[in-house]
Amino acid sequence: MRLSRKNTLFFSGLAGLVILALLLIGLYAFRHGYVTAAQSQAEMAAEIVRIHLTEAMLHGAIDKRGRFLERLQAVKGLETVRIARGPELIAQYGPGQEGSQPLDVVERQVIDSGRPYFGLVEGTDDNLFRATIPYKAGKDASSDCLTCHKVKNGSVLGAISLSLSVTEQRRETAWTIGSIVLVISFFALAAALLSQRTALSLIATAEQVHEAVDKATRGNYGGRIDIQRNDELGEITAGVNRLLAHLSKGLGAISDKVARLIRYDLPPSDNLLDTTATMVDCLEEVSLFKQAIEEDETTEEIYHRLSRVLHEEFLIDHFSIYEVDPGKNHMAPAIIDGIPGSACRWCDPEILQRADACRAKRTGHPVDSGQMTDICTSFAACGELPGCRHVCIPIIQSGAVGGVVQLVTDQAQASLLYKMQPFIQVYLRESAPVLESKRLMASLRASTLTDPMTGLHNRRFLQEYSDTLTSYTHRRQSQFAVLMADLDYFKQVNDTYGHEAGDAVLKQLAKILKESVRSSDLVIRYGGEEFLLILRDTAREAADATAEKIRVAVENQKIQIAGTVINKTISIGVAIYPEDSGTFWQVVKYADVALYKAKEAGRNQILHFQPEMWEGQGAY
Repeated sequence: MRLSRKNTLFFSGLAGLVILALLLIGLYAFRHGYVTAAQSQAEMAAEIVRIHLTEAMLHGAIDKRGRFLERLQAVKGLETVRIARGPELIAQYGPGQEGSQPLDVVERQVIDSGRPYFGLVEGTDDNLFRATIPYKAGKDASSDCLTCHKVKNGSVLGAISLSLSVTEQRRETAWTIGSIVLVISFFALAAALLSQRTALSLIATAEQVHEAVDKATRGNYGGRIDIQRNDELGEITAGVNRLLAHLSKGLGAISDKVARLIRYDLPPSDNLLDTTATMVDCLEEVSLFKQAIEEDETTEEIYHRLSRVLHEEFLIDHFSIYEVDPGKNHMAPAIIDGIPGSACRWCDPEILQRADACRAKRTGHPVDSGQMTDICTSFAACGELPGCRHVCIPIIQSGAVGGVVQLVTDQAQASLLYKMQPFIQVYLRESAPVLESKRLMASLRASTLTDPMTGLHNRRFLQEYSDTLTSYTHRRQSQFAVLMADLDYFKQVNDTYGHEAGDAVLKQLAKILKESVRSSDLVIRYGGEEFLLILRDTAREAADATAEKIRVAVENQKIQIAGTVINKTISIGVAIYPEDSGTFWQVVKYADVALYKAKEAGRNQILHFQPEMWEGQGAY
């Protein structure tokens, strides 16, 4: 039941109870009023009769009392007056005048008890009142009943009975009490109406406050309360309105700033609080995410962390993260459906060799198949996700596309994906500079570990990689071969044709070396025209065969230099780890010693390290 209805019922009931109580009190006062008035009148008349009788006795005129009683009955409202003698008086003077009536029950009771009787006469419609008052013998300053009557002081000599009409008293009492009841009822109703009016304004304000607070708990601070009174209630109402307006303005400003910060197109919403809280939660999670990836060592770790966010936070099972190599216009899949290094699945493999075939990479803008079907021709079929939707979001690094994140969902989750895109893009924007920084650091580090002219690893790389290589070999209980190679008479090339010709020869040699070994093997420019090769999981015979292959390839290579053709030969020293030594750098030294011996023996040949070659060389 609404409070306004409760209030109406309460004040109506209260007014009714007040009027009912007044009526009950009025009825009681009505009866009590006219009875009391009649009793007072009867007592006064009885006293007059007593005084007259006493005086008549003193003056010897008691026999004339009849005429007095007749005159007394002429008094308005006095119907009858009767004097009854008591037993003691009858015993002394007889029953009284002729025609005296015997005592009735009431008179006998009053004479016996000495107590007066007052009451309405039954059968008279409450219009006749009877009073029977005892006449007691006594002695005072004006008279002494004991002089004439031989009775004790206080004895009941008789009783005076009167009957009075109370019609007039009833009418006057009824009018008086009725007027009082009407006046009080009027004021009670007026007070109830005034109180209800006051309460209704309070209730109306309370209901509006309830509605405004209910909206506020649901994030809508646009509710306002009507000011109904210019008193404290009005001041409270105005204060609540100011509070709601302040909250709405402040929260709206915060929401807009957060939305701009995350570049989120804030949708219309009645729950501004929840929307803002969601965006702030996203910012907090993104902040923790960025802190984590900044402390990661490699881009692979960042891609893995981003993959977990897509899968665990946004519940996306099918996605691809591609890394772009802008120098070669290539793309490489970093993670496909949460699996690092997987093959391209959702796109045409052509994008791996020609990155511009990817629309998101080429344009630098998000690509959404939900907005236009078949928007990207490089997207492959949906496969087990019929009617799928794909969104490709470029990762912008220094104004260029450094990567692409592709999200694939079924039709049922398409709308959810649309709502999550702005938040996913926040993660990608925060990831972009960190990824770029890690890639630049990796590139810088690679440049310090790479020979800029030949593109081969340098000696510093070998120093950092040596422990990893030996640990790998021990785990596999394997071995590897170290080949130290040096061009024969290379100084003559520089002296005869110049350093540019010498650089061309070294580049050609680097090419021959890379083409002569496996992709798992290492080719290192050790210094000048000296090259070191590490053949993993390779024994003596296989190492000698590879070395011979290189020697023959170099010998048969014709190099065009400054309008002429030259050819060079190469000498190679071979040592095996851990067969020749259990120390990596000792094996390198042994290979270098074998190379030196090959040059002493006439060059253009291969020599495997033998212990006797070390005699006289000293420990490394």
